Amino acid sequence: MPDPTSPAKPRNENWRPELTRLPELTPARVRARLWWQRAARFLIGWLTRAEVVGLENFPAQGPALIVVNHLGDADVVLGLAYFPIAPEVLAKAELYDEFLLGKAMEAYGVIWVHRGQPDRRALRAALQALEAGRMVGLAPEGRQSVTGELEEGTEGAAYLALKAGATRQAPIPIVPVALTGSGNAQIYGHLRRLRRPRVTMTVGPAIYLEPEADWRAAVPRGTEQIMRALARLLPVEYQGVYAPRPDGTR
Repeated sequence: MPDPTSPAKPRNENWRPELTRLPELTPARVRARLWWQRAARFLIGWLTRAEVVGLENFPAQGPALIVVNHLGDADVVLGLAYFPIAPEVLAKAELYDEFLLGKAMEAYGVIWVHRGQPDRRALRAALQALEAGRMVGLAPEGRQSVTGELEEGTEGAAYLALKAGATRQAPIPIVPVALTGSGNAQIYGHLRRLRRPRVTMTVGPAIYLEPEADWRAAVPRGTEQIMRALARLLPVEYQGVYAPRPDGTR
């Protein structure tokens, strides 16, 4: 159910479709991704106390959709450090103009997405990646949580999974990855006090969305399945709008 107290999802008003495309996996980009993975592992091992569970649930190869709850800046570093394969990542187009960060993300090769509007180019690029057998990672909440808990999911992840599954005539695996302790206040607060924050990553078993004749019903139902899969991996205080209600229902 939508949370009426939650701020509206962000909307990118600066429409720059020329930025959005599926990155080509050139030898230089493959090397850059390997470098970023190694750097991420070093940073996470040095700066945090990370606990990782369930890596065996990752498929050996794509296509696969990786869905992650989004708490803070450290989430991407955690994913790069521990995902066995560097995925294609959907990232907000506003970051393109960040001087150093934008250049680093371009070197890695992300799919820039304009949030809050139907960015068909980003969806097509992500579908191309899945059709090519790659892994695609995204935050189904559509933004960094403003509450530190799960917010209502947007429908992009379910749409991609159902559309790619229909094209391949077989459901694709959706791998839920739940993070705790990676919010900016927790990470930067601990580091300012020269303490290593405790963060966790829990990878759950893949789920699959079965095709339905009624597409309009299938996408919101699939979104609910994805968000519930994430909630099951999280402590109740992180489950947000997907936490059990006082009557015990969800």
